[in-house]
Amino acid sequence: MSYAEIVPSKSPLVIGHRGAPGYRPEHSRSSYELALAMGVDAVEPDVIATKDGVLIVRHENEISGTTDIAAHPEFADRRTTKRVDGHALTGWFTEDFTWDELATLRSRERLPELRASSASADGAEPILRLVDVLDLVRDGAREHGRDIGVVLEVKHATHFAGIGLDLAALIERDLRAAGWADGGLPLIIESFEQTVLGQLKTRGIIASYVYLVEASGRPYDLVSALGTHAPDYPSAVTPRGLDDLVGAVDGVSVDKRMLLAAGSSIVADAHARGLEVFTWTCRPENAFLAKRFRGRGGPAAFGDYEAEWGVIAGTGVDGVFVDHPDLGVAFFRG
Repeated sequence: MSYAEIVPSKSPLVIGHRGAPGYRPEHSRSSYELALAMGVDAVEPDVIATKDGVLIVRHENEISGTTDIAAHPEFADRRTTKRVDGHALTGWFTEDFTWDELATLRSRERLPELRASSASADGAEPILRLVDVLDLVRDGAREHGRDIGVVLEVKHATHFAGIGLDLAALIERDLRAAGWADGGLPLIIESFEQTVLGQLKTRGIIASYVYLVEASGRPYDLVSALGTHAPDYPSAVTPRGLDDLVGAVDGVSVDKRMLLAAGSSIVADAHARGLEVFTWTCRPENAFLAKRFRGRGGPAAFGDYEAEWGVIAGTGVDGVFVDHPDLGVAFFRG
């Protein structure tokens, strides 16, 4: 099922990446509410789990950069180092806390050096659960009088499975409880690991399934199963790789650098096979623009983002993730 079969088609879809993190700390209630008010077609929560199986929305399971946990002396002894998807990380991890403990934390801007305005809202809002976001979006759609979807990103499924937390089962539980599992509300499920997408399809969750593709590296579910024989991400969007995805997923979501590369035919190749293509992340700051589109004023200043976004739109892409929903809606709907 494609997204266009769930909600009237708009091209491209404008998706509030973690809400409106260009203006409010990502994954906070105010970030999502602002994105809905600015006219997005959908918002994207990243989903991870707590020790007691509560699904929360955070960019990563290591939360020192997006919460005030370092300021909580009662949690100091839980700072640790562990390997997540093959990489060593030091900090505080959601799977080491109960929901009641994490509910005492407050959100912080992840990129304060670039987004001082958002950082000014640090400490004002608690962490949200997935069910909170699902309810917020459904209520927001009624308030604003239009269809608004959820693009649910499943994070680190293989890692969580290895410690006894089955994200597919937990996601099914929450989607069914919130009324988002039967196709009545517009839902996309995406992940950098195709395995968990297959698990959710098998569980009967009606959604559009999208495979996230990095510009480099290998998917950890396949590395875990195949080791050095695991295929890399770029091979998934070659003609042969796309052939293999037909019937398994409804689309791919690629790093925007892959669309900006000279001669890229990813969108045309995917469309020829009936697959949709999304891209991430359209941001106006110089720090995130391709070099040829950067301007003066330093990393936090806006460069010639419209020129970059014009190249992306010109590929015929089906959906774009944006951090500044007002700019995204104005450009891609203008």
